Amino acid sequence: MTYTYTFASATILLILITDPIGNIPIFANALRNVAPARRPSVILREVLIAFVLLLTFMFVGESFLRLMNLSELSLQIGGGVILFLIALRMIFPPPRTDTAEAAGEPLIVPLAIPAIAGPSALATVLLLVSQAPDRRLEWIGALCITMAVSAIILVLAERIQRVAGDRFVVALERLMGLVLVAMSIEMMLRGIKAFALQIAHA
Repeated sequence: MTYTYTFASATILLILITDPIGNIPIFANALRNVAPARRPSVILREVLIAFVLLLTFMFVGESFLRLMNLSELSLQIGGGVILFLIALRMIFPPPRTDTAEAAGEPLIVPLAIPAIAGPSALATVLLLVSQAPDRRLEWIGALCITMAVSAIILVLAERIQRVAGDRFVVALERLMGLVLVAMSIEMMLRGIKAFALQIAHA
């Protein structure tokens, strides 16, 4: 039997995966050429685009699994591996490189995709719906809360950096990474246990 998330644990998982704290530097760099008064509108637009994409994936996810002939168990183990790798990057982030940003407002890429609605977020909503399709309204609610949290943090990003400092932001992101490591390992262990039971009863 695979592990089914609660509403609270699904919300926490989605917040950790979308990583609004870790996205602060990405958004700050991408919006550098945007007028300060315009930045909140751009952030809200990008969050909305990411929300629509993830919401769409919730409804087409089951069809995607059937099309690719993937089992819920393989998705759980594979999802756990992906989350573990994402968590390691949160704890041990690669050195940031200053890349030249395009002039004007960013649209969809790189803020909505992949900063918010990246492959890991898409895989997570797919996992939630595949495990409990009858609780889709709960997962939609969890996604709504996640997007609201992301929007608030990103709109207030400059104030957070100014008040808390860069070191606090980095420390908080690494703490979130530690939590995500534990959740990813638990997901993999439950998947492996379920697979072992299937082999034993075969």
